[in-house]
Amino acid sequence: MDKKDEIILQQLDVIREMTARNLRRVGDDIWGVPKPHVDVPPADAVKKEKKTDAPSNAGGKSSDSPSGNSPTAASTGQGDPKAPEPEELPPENIDDLKAELDSYIGLSAVKDEVRDLINMVTVWKLRREHDLPAPDLSLHMVYSGNPGTGKTMMARFMARVYHSLGILSKGHLVEVDRSGLVAGYVGQTAIKTASVIEKAKGGVLFIDEAYSLSSGKAENDFGLEAIETLLKAMEDNRDDLIVIVAGYTDLMEEFINSNPGLSSRFNRYLYFDDYTVDEMLRIFELQCEKNCYVLEGAKEEKKEEPGTDAEGLPSDTDTDEESSPSARRELRSLLEDMSRDEDFGNARGVRNLFERVLIAQANRLASLPSVTREELMTITADDIKSLK
Repeated sequence: MDKKDEIILQQLDVIREMTARNLRRVGDDIWGVPKPHVDVPPADAVKKEKKTDAPSNAGGKSSDSPSGNSPTAASTGQGDPKAPEPEELPPENIDDLKAELDSYIGLSAVKDEVRDLINMVTVWKLRREHDLPAPDLSLHMVYSGNPGTGKTMMARFMARVYHSLGILSKGHLVEVDRSGLVAGYVGQTAIKTASVIEKAKGGVLFIDEAYSLSSGKAENDFGLEAIETLLKAMEDNRDDLIVIVAGYTDLMEEFINSNPGLSSRFNRYLYFDDYTVDEMLRIFELQCEKNCYVLEGAKEEKKEEPGTDAEGLPSDTDTDEESSPSARRELRSLLEDMSRDEDFGNARGVRNLFERVLIAQANRLASLPSVTREELMTITADDIKSLK
């Protein structure tokens, strides 16, 4: 095998590893601060460790969530009836969770709403502990916005928050879509939906593209049966189950208005804005940090920038176009172009772009007679330009 083939294989291994990791964390739309990865053992392994008095790291950390914490997220959208029972994780410190919330990129309006909600639930819990009247709280929520704006990530985060506040007994997330709730024959949808709800008890049931449950008009469409089953379960399990529905803004409004039961149970709405170019640039840079890559000329360009905003993002991006090559400048230009496409996908689109950039880098390095460690880590302006 010659040097060219070796370089290509090295880069493809990196891309394959990233792709596999992204498939495992398909619900994650945004990245927070880099965290070390510690594998969390499966439930049966945890039980074996307990039997042998060995310490268990079931409450350890994993890179599958932006915070590093790894609450169970069982996806039933593909019809997995034998998903393992979620392990009950120890409650986390609420101040640590607030600090993690602050570390997330973007989501300014959502962060404010979540902070208000945390404070409200905290005081509500204190009133109950002091035997003061505490009105019933409806914590079910509607998340609306375009794909890739952090809805699944925030649903997982809220499950951990409610568990830490003692509202939920387990704090796990069960993610599902229409295919995980609706069956093809009379009577089966109620059973299928009830099974998903049973798995979600003690945590959050997150229904993505929930509007698809009410969009069917044919006689053999059983989405409405799933809604009725869900509404009854929300009432019967209101002390230990929270339901979050998500989707495009206009379609979610139609969904909530399609049934009086939905409009009465969902009274908390979070709107997820699209990411700005600066925020997407920071997400890309964070992926570089996690995977030991650097953008050519990034340090020099940042020194030229006159200031940053409250989130550490550039407040003025004007730079000297005649200065040394800057992959960061080229990346910003590419993100500006791509973000004009309504199907770009926000943070998810950035993740896909990062993988395309690595392929472009691999193609460039494969043509070199020899490659240094620094070159393997550097993404150049030409790598970015090749994607335009």
